[in-house]
Amino acid sequence: MEENAKGRMTTRVMAMPGDTNPAGDIFGGWVLSQMDIAGGICASRRAQCRVVTVSVEGMSFISPVKVGDILGVYTDIVKTGRTSVTVHIEAWVRRDRIGNREKVTDALFKFVALDDEGNSRPLPPENTLPHYEN
Repeated sequence: MEENAKGRMTTRVMAMPGDTNPAGDIFGGWVLSQMDIAGGICASRRAQCRVVTVSVEGMSFISPVKVGDILGVYTDIVKTGRTSVTVHIEAWVRRDRIGNREKVTDALFKFVALDDEGNSRPLPPENTLPHYEN
């Protein structure tokens, strides 16, 4: 039975042969990197500034990613602190470009907002944020 992804589609990319491990599956670090990119996009939109990743919690791989799979990464902000944004991130694949959709992993990523000097800075109030359609 196919689940529904939680959150909003943030990035989509095709897994390529250069991203494989010796077994021919897509390297887990590549998937983690794609999730970090999507999470950074989501968190920086909320923070309205540069953000850095400070932690990743609870990541485990459910299924391998194969060459040719389209990896879709979904993000959902689950918590904000004074300077931090915690994003739940799910990675899903579409097999054979139009085939079945399958969740491959998820995790909580925590990001911290930074000022121009690289110091943590407070998030802007939510009611001051611009409205985004996508």
